[in-house]
Amino acid sequence: MASLKELKDRIGSVKSTQKITKAKQMVAAAKLRKAQAAAEAARPYASRLASVMGSLASKVSGDSAPLLLRGTGADKRHLLVVVNTDKGLCGGLNSNIVKAAKLQAQKLLAEGKDVTFYLVGKKGRAPIRRDYESKIAFNFDTSNVRNIGFAEAEAIADDLVARFEAGEFDVAHLIYPEFKSALAQDPTVVQLLPVPSPGTVEASDAAVEYEPDEEEILADLLPRYVKTQLFGALLEREASEQGASMTAMDNATRNAGELIDKLTIKYNRSRQAAITTELIEIIAGAEAL
Repeated sequence: MASLKELKDRIGSVKSTQKITKAKQMVAAAKLRKAQAAAEAARPYASRLASVMGSLASKVSGDSAPLLLRGTGADKRHLLVVVNTDKGLCGGLNSNIVKAAKLQAQKLLAEGKDVTFYLVGKKGRAPIRRDYESKIAFNFDTSNVRNIGFAEAEAIADDLVARFEAGEFDVAHLIYPEFKSALAQDPTVVQLLPVPSPGTVEASDAAVEYEPDEEEILADLLPRYVKTQLFGALLEREASEQGASMTAMDNATRNAGELIDKLTIKYNRSRQAAITTELIEIIAGAEAL
């Protein structure tokens, strides 16, 4: 049974931990509003860009279409671009992303495809490396970046496009957390390369002529679309990280409070038992005299 001093020290330790988790919860809550606003502001732009690209892509087909749209003509080598966070203490966010990535890898491998990983963020590396160490093609580090911006998305997109044009893979899938709320961040899997053509494009009676032609516009628009998708994924990651961290720290603070209450009750009972024992010894000694 723990001594009174040990119980008192443990209560003090848990209280110190509770102060830390409460502080981290408040920091995450302050950062969440800005990160959520940035993620939500980027969604309409990405949607509109996809609509414009779909309108152009519907007028281009065959060998005249840019490589990023028509693809390599094969479907054998798949690259999984997994976007994880660089920091921990955000609940099950990273483990859910890694789980989605592994399920996608297992599905593709079962179909006889070749799978490699392109990892963004530090927290997803170790669990993926345990199962697919030989299949990790590249790690993109964002831990030294204070504020994630378009420059990081552009660097990742340029690297991916260069690898795609060099024939290193046939299809790239983007796996990232989509921010829903502070309580929900859903792992999302979308095809990144070749750029998927929209299923439907709204019909228009107006004849539209482009200058320059559609192929030249798409050649410039498609890389920008890839950058926008990656930028949106990074913004969703930032919002998801802060939301998950706020929720996890709130739960940790509550758990610490419950543990403090239990330890305090245990301490009081032990203290009362010690006092009772001392009284019994004093009374017994007095009666002996």
